[in-house]
Amino acid sequence: MSVVPVPGRPAVLADLVPRSLVRGAALVIGGAVLTGLAAQIVVPVPGSPVPITGQTFGALLVGAALGWRRGAASMLLYLVAGMAGVPWFQDGKSGWLGVTGGYLVGFAVAAVLVGALAARGGDRTVLRTIATMVLGNVVIYAIGVSWLAAATGMDLTTAIERGLLPFLIGDGIKILLAAGLLPGAWALVNRRA
Repeated sequence: MSVVPVPGRPAVLADLVPRSLVRGAALVIGGAVLTGLAAQIVVPVPGSPVPITGQTFGALLVGAALGWRRGAASMLLYLVAGMAGVPWFQDGKSGWLGVTGGYLVGFAVAAVLVGALAARGGDRTVLRTIATMVLGNVVIYAIGVSWLAAATGMDLTTAIERGLLPFLIGDGIKILLAAGLLPGAWALVNRRA
């Protein structure tokens, strides 16, 4: 059974804030900043050019909370500003996209998917949130691992071994965290309604 937004009711958490151009801009900028802050949580992975970061969690959370349009705009702002010199990629880096660029591009694409699913109720329960976040991670890995293979000359099997497998446990933890936060936020909203 799919959940369709009811007219007049918020589709995503950001819809709880009264609409205005300033609010929309603040949400987009805030989502990019949140992802930039989460990127500073870095755990190196031996044998991989890709570290574990909080970026994935930030990007998927932003997509779910802001919806597909604002979530994608926020992740595109994060990407473009980082390429232009804002030091908010992992470890305070910025500049042109290197071997991890596919993951960064994947954040914007995943924000579209996760935001669209959230608007249809994909963030209202623990199980739906888990499914939504898993699908978002699949998108990020599909783009990120492919980019990693192309950028480094690795074959696809090696790129999967170094750019996907070491991150599954961490992503599982991030997904469980989101599965607690998002439905919990909706439960608070519904109590106040």
